[in-house]
Amino acid sequence: MTRHEGTIGVIMPRDIPAPDIVPFARRAETHGFDELWVVEDLGYRGGLTQAATVLAATTRIRVGVGLLPAAARNVAFAAMDIAGLAQLHPHRIDIAVGHGMPAWMRGVGAWPKSPLTLLTEYITVLKALLSGRPVHHDGQYVRVDGLQLHESALPAAVPAVLAGVRGPRSLAVSGDVADGTILAEPVTPAYVREALTHIAPARPHRLAAYNIAAIDDDPAVALAAVRPALDVVGEPDWRPHIAPLPFHDDLVSLRSRCADPQEFARLLPDEWVRQLAVAGTPEQARSRLADLFEAGVTSAVLTPLGPDHLASLDALAAVL
Repeated sequence: MTRHEGTIGVIMPRDIPAPDIVPFARRAETHGFDELWVVEDLGYRGGLTQAATVLAATTRIRVGVGLLPAAARNVAFAAMDIAGLAQLHPHRIDIAVGHGMPAWMRGVGAWPKSPLTLLTEYITVLKALLSGRPVHHDGQYVRVDGLQLHESALPAAVPAVLAGVRGPRSLAVSGDVADGTILAEPVTPAYVREALTHIAPARPHRLAAYNIAAIDDDPAVALAAVRPALDVVGEPDWRPHIAPLPFHDDLVSLRSRCADPQEFARLLPDEWVRQLAVAGTPEQARSRLADLFEAGVTSAVLTPLGPDHLASLDALAAVL
């Protein structure tokens, strides 16, 4: 169900038991979520495998892969897989490409000297291949000598290619070459507005925002549920998310006084937690999403928490 303000999606947890993958996807569709996003975190499941499975098991819900690290796959073979999914499930697949977490990529020997150059080349060539054009590209990282996808392999509708990035220069690359941007959690309206100044899109550009989420008739229960998952926001990699917030300095100071991320999460003031997650009653969650849409988000994507993934999904559906 597409809303005037934007669409609402949900993330499939990366550690969901295999027997629950199809039930989770079908239940998300039945509840009325617009989108289902699968993740590709190192050591878990591949994004394209998950996408193919849930697309085949559902009929309406849009499926996003967020995200594929650019250094992990040859762009030509990635284009073949993506084109196949888009051909078999037209108008239902979105692909996000990013740098990948630096520590993960270094750990498998795949971190480039110039991540920005690789991302620019990769997205540019991927989009060209998916559109059916012959591609000649002799770049620093991406080399394609005249390849063109066969007409039998081309999708009727070219899937959107988004960039999953966070730093200012990477956001500028997204605005230049991608069809949209994924902002990882936490996403606040202030972060959205700051990111858009760097993206500076000159054409229509989607903006998907991930957020940790919990919904309960008792707002205290919802806040308690999301708090442990916010333990990372005090770490250096999350600075772009936090810098635009009025309590940035206080948050940095709090983290410096804490022995570890877990202590930091326990001591976060409730008011900060409310801003760093979509948590509270259904009405409070809808108000939070409205603020994100007003700031420029086109797709609000919620991350369920807790050991019972299906029950967490059911609870989030109250926002609809």
